[in-house]
Amino acid sequence: MKKIIYYSALIALLVSCSAPTDNKAELEKLKSQREQLNAQILKLEAEVNPNGVVADVKAVSVKITQATECVFNHYIQVQGTVDGDQNIAVSPQMPAIVTAVYVTEGSVVKKGQVLAELDALVLKQSLEEVNTQLALATNIYEKQNALWQKKIGSEVQYLQAKASKESMEMRANTIKEQLKMAKIVSPISGTVESVPLRVGQMASPGLPTSTIRVINMNVAKISADVAETYSTRIKDGNTALVSFPDLGKDIETKLNFTSRFIDPTNRTFKVECKISSKDAELRANMIAYIKIKDYTNPKAFCIPVNYIQNDQDGKFIYIAKQSGNDWSAEKRIVKTGMDYDGTIEVLEGLIAGEKIVTAGFQNLNAGEKVVF
Repeated sequence: MKKIIYYSALIALLVSCSAPTDNKAELEKLKSQREQLNAQILKLEAEVNPNGVVADVKAVSVKITQATECVFNHYIQVQGTVDGDQNIAVSPQMPAIVTAVYVTEGSVVKKGQVLAELDALVLKQSLEEVNTQLALATNIYEKQNALWQKKIGSEVQYLQAKASKESMEMRANTIKEQLKMAKIVSPISGTVESVPLRVGQMASPGLPTSTIRVINMNVAKISADVAETYSTRIKDGNTALVSFPDLGKDIETKLNFTSRFIDPTNRTFKVECKISSKDAELRANMIAYIKIKDYTNPKAFCIPVNYIQNDQDGKFIYIAKQSGNDWSAEKRIVKTGMDYDGTIEVLEGLIAGEKIVTAGFQNLNAGEKVVF
């Protein structure tokens, strides 16, 4: 009986090959017929050998693993760059000749420290002139005030003296503020990275050749651009794993900033995370790779993606089922979710403790006897 069934399948195969058909559809059809024939063979063998002893049926050797629940995490990886949380280009506030430079590359400076000075001779002379006028105006005001207290003189004279004194004071304060602008002062504590200024050079606000760069790397900032596709899944606080290929080091942190602006030129948005310089010796513009966790399932079945097979019924795996002392293969339709790094999450179709066939399933058919 078994030989007749096999001959029938062979004849059907030869006939089908003579007609031009879709190879993929024909393959799926033959697989389905093979499974049906195997099921019929097993049924007839059970009728012929009710005790389950089948001498001519060989079991397929497979490997299995037990289905266990796990936490499935999905990440996206983007390339970013390192920068100091405080990276300042200090520029002069007025155009003038550089008269002194007090720092060099690598100098450690504190907030408020003078880095360089500009020529302010004219301002200093103006201040001396105003101070002389202020001294005279103060003396006149004091005399007029004393007379006015005794009701001597007119109120107009007193008010004129007072206004003149106050005007000189305001002019003196203005020149003092201008003198402060002649000094280039560091707004942060850190390390001087570049000093393009030279004594005798003309410095102007905003020019690259007139700026002194100061960086504080106590806290490093890693920035990257992420595709718009992930905008709904990436938010402030997402776990991130930062890798530095040049240092061979990985540091786990969290996103502290997620931009709400999509760049129209490349359809990306900016993300940032910060790490302490104690964790790694970092330099500005160093390359870093950020793996951002954008999805997690605390209760899923995680299996290698190559265990999943496909046919006309959908995605399936093979489960080893016990019947008495024997084990047989059961085809199990499963519902899968996301996959990452060769692992896929199975959402439906598996029960904890079931034995998943992990090797030898390529030529396995539903209902075949298996050993492991």
